[in-house]
Amino acid sequence: MRALIILLMTALLLGGGANGGSRTVVVGSKHFNEGYILAEIIAQLLEDRGVRVARKFGLGGTLICFEALKNGEIDVYPEYSGTLAEAILKLPRRVSYAELQHALKRRFGMDLLESFGFNNTYAIALRRKLAEQRGLKTISDLAKFPDLRIGLSYEFLNRNDGWPGLARTYGLAVRPVGIEHGLAYQAIRENTLDVTDVYTTDGDIRKFDLFLLEDDKDYFSQYLAAPLVRGGVDERITAIVGELAGTITDDQVRRLNAMVILEGKSFAEVANHFLGEAGLLTAERPRVEESKWVSLLYRTVRHLELTFIALLAGIIVAIPAGILVYRVRAISRPVMYMAGLLQTIPSIALLAFMIPIFGIGVKPAIVALFLYSLLPILRNTAASLVSIDPVLKKVSVGMGLTPGQSLRYIELPLAAPTILAGIRTAAVINIGTATLAAFIGAGGLGEPIVTGLALNNTSLILEGAIPAAILAILTEWAFEGLEKVLIPRHLLQRVAE
Repeated sequence: MRALIILLMTALLLGGGANGGSRTVVVGSKHFNEGYILAEIIAQLLEDRGVRVARKFGLGGTLICFEALKNGEIDVYPEYSGTLAEAILKLPRRVSYAELQHALKRRFGMDLLESFGFNNTYAIALRRKLAEQRGLKTISDLAKFPDLRIGLSYEFLNRNDGWPGLARTYGLAVRPVGIEHGLAYQAIRENTLDVTDVYTTDGDIRKFDLFLLEDDKDYFSQYLAAPLVRGGVDERITAIVGELAGTITDDQVRRLNAMVILEGKSFAEVANHFLGEAGLLTAERPRVEESKWVSLLYRTVRHLELTFIALLAGIIVAIPAGILVYRVRAISRPVMYMAGLLQTIPSIALLAFMIPIFGIGVKPAIVALFLYSLLPILRNTAASLVSIDPVLKKVSVGMGLTPGQSLRYIELPLAAPTILAGIRTAAVINIGTATLAAFIGAGGLGEPIVTGLALNNTSLILEGAIPAAILAILTEWAFEGLEKVLIPRHLLQRVAE
């Protein structure tokens, strides 16, 4: 038991060191197309200047990225002035860019560098044909058509500078549904959705021939894209990243987005093309990308690491807890309710809750998966012990066995098939849930899924989903084999009957 605990703690410490040494600059990004491109531009510029870079791309929404920056888990990521003013600082009025820089420096010690040069604000979009049919030209016109199906990205749906404020300003009484930003375009194409929020520089606007409604009441603020750097970062790093100020126009960023969306180029290729075109590279050193098979192997190993460590910790905690629940009936309900409550917390929410405590990366992912593995193992352990035939328990007493000996030699062996079934269930749950760990930079098979969602790319989504499904099937087979090795045949036959 002690050896297992030492193994677990060692793995956690090693996983937590994934950010690299102090000389490595960690570049982060949100999980949408433009965020990946801008972050890759920052990363390649730093590498061109001889700086070692670690990438933490595809993190969840604004709050996850900002918390990661605040906690020192990442050093820089691309952010937007309007988002910082509304979602982070929650300022009651519009402020100048200089005032925003001063406020971030004063409250968080962060440096908002000068803008890349373009404004990627929000807009409300719909199919061009539908706009022509209904005579829709402005956002105010939406109030005339309450039958329109509106689906909005989750962040826009809940932010005060998003739908709540927009609905108040324009008197919109429609109740929209939430949808992943990348999937909204597909929903509009398939005619299951009429209206959505977009970023004005999205390459998908051109791809799906969308019409942008005029913001006739000037609701949306400016969203100037810029690098946000945590306090304490070397001034040389800040100076290098600062070279990107004013280098990207609105048209240029639309073209960069389109190169990924329409032409199928990778983020690395697009970033390298831009830096070369802008004359910011000191040498022709295009980034060499890993082959898909190497990436798949690395992600699979990381996925197994997350799942195995969390499952091991769950076994160490849940089986003794199940025995305790069986022995001390007074605590059974509170313990079971608590384990059940943890299971009801949405996976992405639980991962987000872990960030202030453990930061981003492997640690919070393992802790979240550990918590999810508790209930199946705990419940199966307690239920299997409780359901043992009372006659057998009386026989053990008649044989002169102590409660501890009875538990070890009679009760646990009889309960073993059901306990193993609980471990098996927890393992399969963890394999599926671990795909969400990519949203907090833990890697694994969720990385291509997150990127695929951002790009509305089914092939990328399947690159993560299919291997994860295969892992789950292989895990089922492995536990079937384990049952035959660990469980006596007569007990297996009894369970089968």
